[in-house]
Amino acid sequence: MEKTTKKLLLAYALAAVAGVLFHFLYQWLPNPVFALISPVRESVWEHVKLLYFPLLAVSLVLGRGKGLGRAPWLLGMAAACAVMLGTGYLYHVVFRGESMIVDLILFFFPLALGFLLPRALWPLTEWPGTEKAAWGLTAALGALIVWFTFFPPDAALFADLSDAIRTFLTIPV
Repeated sequence: MEKTTKKLLLAYALAAVAGVLFHFLYQWLPNPVFALISPVRESVWEHVKLLYFPLLAVSLVLGRGKGLGRAPWLLGMAAACAVMLGTGYLYHVVFRGESMIVDLILFFFPLALGFLLPRALWPLTEWPGTEKAAWGLTAALGALIVWFTFFPPDAALFADLSDAIRTFLTIPV
């Protein structure tokens, strides 16, 4: 097996483990800092954190130096988060699904997509301004994650699917 493939598989495994651990981090150690990187409640939106932060770390580490660069990794991360939001919304809100197996697929598949898309998105980086756009999209998504952690709107995407508690009320400030 090629060195690059081994590195990508190891990075995928580490990102998957980080995402799984992040899922429970706030439950284990509830505080406002961990609320920013861990789901505070069982909403579709809150679970984007499980992809965003591990894929952001992967983007920063694997995107440095020679190779694709950071822009395709950041764009892949944003696309993976969008896929997770879309499929999670369809499954949980529209179809009212509650299967743990499907939930795991809705995490691991977009995570894998976040690793596969950078090579496909790499040609976009030749366009002027793509790097700035990728960083802007990443910053905007991060800002939305922070804002909606503390002030989620009353919408289906932000609804706690386990019980109807608003996020701000559950975070010890």
